[in-house]
Amino acid sequence: MSRGWKNRVVVITGASNDTGRATARALARKGVQLVLASRRAAPLGDLVRGCEALGVRALPVHLEGDGADAAQMLAWEAVRAFGHFDAWINNAGDYLTGSLEETPDDAFRQLLETHFLGTVQGTRAAVAWFRHQGYGTLVNVSSSQSGVPAPFVSAYAASRHAVRGFTASVRQELLGTGIHVCTVLPAAIDAPLWHHTANYTDWRLGPEEPVHAPERVARAILRVLREPQAEVQVGPPVRPWGRLARLAGTRHANRERQAPTAALYGDVSSRRKRSLRRLLVAGGVLATAAFLGGKRARSASPSGLFTHS
Repeated sequence: MSRGWKNRVVVITGASNDTGRATARALARKGVQLVLASRRAAPLGDLVRGCEALGVRALPVHLEGDGADAAQMLAWEAVRAFGHFDAWINNAGDYLTGSLEETPDDAFRQLLETHFLGTVQGTRAAVAWFRHQGYGTLVNVSSSQSGVPAPFVSAYAASRHAVRGFTASVRQELLGTGIHVCTVLPAAIDAPLWHHTANYTDWRLGPEEPVHAPERVARAILRVLREPQAEVQVGPPVRPWGRLARLAGTRHANRERQAPTAALYGDVSSRRKRSLRRLLVAGGVLATAAFLGGKRARSASPSGLFTHS
């Protein structure tokens, strides 16, 4: 266990989803003290017990909403418990599929509020404290789907694009302040959201190979905590899926709709090879190609979580 990790304090929103859980456990194994926030109390409690079994303190914070008050309360709980926090990870997320015409207004708005406005409020709360202490690392989780458009995911792509653009702007504002601002852009993740998501299409959802484990995203998050980078892509591209646009008007392989729901959790691994997985790809598998030619931009200073004692 590195002395650089030991007893650091990290706040994670969306802690009970797959990426949040994997990240919390990876940090706990490093000796990091945790503030774990979620709207789902039961899985949050399970996660807290699992992290504390690894020898760290994990403070659960049950969030009632995504607004400024909830974010400020989370920051206050972290400071009250530990006196400070070294890093803040905005990881809360839902998923939604549907055409523009079929997606209800409220569902579209809710996704934007969760992904974008939730990230904005979390960023405000984190940066206010980082300004006070003179350092800190912010990690906003977006998606590779923020870079390239695709049918039936306009709400999701727009919300993730907003997170990416917002984070890039804040990063420039904070250059030279000792505050690092990073974006992590996962491609398709092996997560149960495929079968428990708001789905306004006529198709069952399934991921396109390769599907990456949440632990791979967690490792990327730990890398930017240790050595901040502006943007990190998680997962290579596979093959173009422009055929999806052609399939959209002709393929209705399964007319049984999933009931729209905000829950994200189940088990996708055993179902990954179903033939209908070709229809939709979440997490933006195609978008990764947009990043291949560019060098990874780094923050103004490479020092991160390890800099401050």
